[in-house]
Amino acid sequence: MKKFYRSRDDNLIAGVCGGVAELFSVDPNLVRLTVVFAGLLTGIIPAVVTYVAAWIILPEGRPE
Repeated sequence: MKKFYRSRDDNLIAGVCGGVAELFSVDPNLVRLTVVFAGLLTGIIPAVVTYVAAWIILPEGRPE
């Protein structure tokens, strides 16, 4: 079973989107675009709060 970590290698802000991309084996830019699009649809504040919460809760990934 894979564990969900923030990415150490593929991070622009905190590595949350990079970690999601590694977990599902997809392109990190696709995950980032999805997050931005979802944020625009639902309002910016919920997306920012969710990202910051993931940044605080998720451990940083193991070095590779």
